[in-house]
Amino acid sequence: MVCKEVYGSTNVLKKYVKTEKDKLKTVDLSPKWTSLSQFFTVVFLPQGYPESVSSDYLQYQIWDTIQAFASSITGTLAAQALLKGVGVGDESATVMAATLTWILKDGTGMIGRILFAWMQGTNLDCDAKRWRLFADILNDMAIFMEILAPYFKAYFTPIVCTAGVCKSIVGVAGGATRAALTQHQARRNNMADVSAKDGSQETLVNLAALVCSLTLVPLVTGKDVLIWSLFLLFTLLHLFANYSAVTSVVMETLNQARLHILVHHYLQTGEVLSLQEVNYKEPVLWKTRRKLNVHLGTSIGKVFSRASILEESIALYKDSNYLLDINLQTGCVSIILSPLSTTMDHLTSCFQAEVIDYVYDNMYKPTAKSEDLGNIRSALNEGDTLSATAASYNYAAVHLEKFQRGLTEKGWLCEPLLLGPDEWRAEWDSAGTLDKKDV
Repeated sequence: MVCKEVYGSTNVLKKYVKTEKDKLKTVDLSPKWTSLSQFFTVVFLPQGYPESVSSDYLQYQIWDTIQAFASSITGTLAAQALLKGVGVGDESATVMAATLTWILKDGTGMIGRILFAWMQGTNLDCDAKRWRLFADILNDMAIFMEILAPYFKAYFTPIVCTAGVCKSIVGVAGGATRAALTQHQARRNNMADVSAKDGSQETLVNLAALVCSLTLVPLVTGKDVLIWSLFLLFTLLHLFANYSAVTSVVMETLNQARLHILVHHYLQTGEVLSLQEVNYKEPVLWKTRRKLNVHLGTSIGKVFSRASILEESIALYKDSNYLLDINLQTGCVSIILSPLSTTMDHLTSCFQAEVIDYVYDNMYKPTAKSEDLGNIRSALNEGDTLSATAASYNYAAVHLEKFQRGLTEKGWLCEPLLLGPDEWRAEWDSAGTLDKKDV
């Protein structure tokens, strides 16, 4: 034997032997059926699988395949209902009426797509799992409206247009979050390959669903009870598969929800949770519930109404690249960022905000009565938000380094951060927010 080789971590194994006539003979040592399994692996999985993707890739893709199949079946039922609603098979229907209905449906959908991307575009990166599930739930609602529309002919166009808006939102939210999840899955700078193979998998599933639909459509045509039964069955399967898919994803980056879970547990136990534990606890159906909402990158005008309070805050944070203010009446912790602020400043300020939220949430519970947090608790109890801010600032300065070490040991990434800061940036000095020459 001269040498042997293996293809990645697969079972494809070959050895090369020198013959008497100085030729190189190839001997395939691969197990039986390896060539067939290797063919499907190369066609439908990213090159280098499983090393080239995240550890949660396979589980997510299995559930994603199931939900795509279910969605395709219900989509076929909706398409049949739409065609019936616009007059296919009805001699009294006109081409003009059907065309106008379709144009209105597409037009309202386009407007909805633009508005949703404007209002929620940034949040799609920060809460990819939650918005992914939201998109699929909204897709089921849109399909429900499309199947229901033919039963209300007087309101057919408004119902269909509403469903079109919902589907356009699904397109934005689903596409954007899919890109965020692909970025998470790609571990060799192979986003394009992972995305392309995901497209191949989805195409195969849709092809299988198409074959099933060709059988189903003749069987269900004109049978409303059967149509609604199939819709209910596949919708439940679709929702369950989607929930299982997003909860199987284990993100290493920090967003507001995951940081909230991490900091609260750290303050309770002094330990940092693992990636799997935090992702399991992360809410995917609703926003993180907390006593005080955290706003990162807020405008000064939305936070301070009196110059004296602003000056006191600047004096407190003179060595920092952010200002933090607590408003117990509105239930909000506002963080004002400097143009010089870095991701480390973002993490520090949000850590401080989570400490305040934890103490305020556990104000009258024994867990909040530790010595380190006692000053914060006392200040909040008296309504002295400036003192609470100062105490929490000192607490963060002492404990953040230990918290960061725990994050690193558990495999968390502090760069990049997905804390969703707004774009407001303010400049200040010890004398005020602007130099005198700028006044």
